[in-house]
Amino acid sequence: MLSEIQFEQAVAAFVTFFVLIDAPGVAPIFASLTAPGGSGYARKMAIKSVFVAALILFFFAFAGAWLLEHLGISLDAFRVAGGVLLFLIALEMVFEKRQARQKTRADQVLADEEASGRLDDVSVFPLAIPMLAGPGSIATAMLYMQNAAGDPVGIGIVSFAIGANLVLACLIFLAAGPLLKVMGDQIAGAITRIFGVILSALAVQMIIVGIIGAFGLQLPAD
Repeated sequence: MLSEIQFEQAVAAFVTFFVLIDAPGVAPIFASLTAPGGSGYARKMAIKSVFVAALILFFFAFAGAWLLEHLGISLDAFRVAGGVLLFLIALEMVFEKRQARQKTRADQVLADEEASGRLDDVSVFPLAIPMLAGPGSIATAMLYMQNAAGDPVGIGIVSFAIGANLVLACLIFLAAGPLLKVMGDQIAGAITRIFGVILSALAVQMIIVGIIGAFGLQLPAD
């Protein structure tokens, strides 16, 4: 059984990756990308894109410490940089800039398919990279695994948060067509903005913790 603190950490990790991966927000783009190929093509792209994203996220989660060490980057500096990056992503989500950029990439892929007259493999780009495993989710995977500091329970919590969100993303992709008819563009947009607000708060907290650690400060007692 997880302790209360570990349970809170698990919930925070799951929510963070859920917001960053943003499967409900990517679902409309997935549907438009895979619509020309039918249900079989969509199912293949859903499974493959999630598999590729899992490889990327778990690689950086477990190799992140080695990368930081060899690059001479401290964990506190990485916290601040990651927090700034997540805050910028949150702003894009709140003002719907992220969705517009993702849609532009999707339109470019569809235009290339129409020009060539054949279906391209969209699982790696743009679905796995950068829509599922983008800079924010990669940086967060590295950061959370660094925070675990080799603790088996902490490593399990981070791994579960990543894996559970990717499985959820796959399920959402497989049900993208019916799901979009139920949600509609307005509901999907509202959900994405709410996620952006939550992510901005998490990003600010990450920056504060990084600054406190870097300068050896202490939070005032309650």
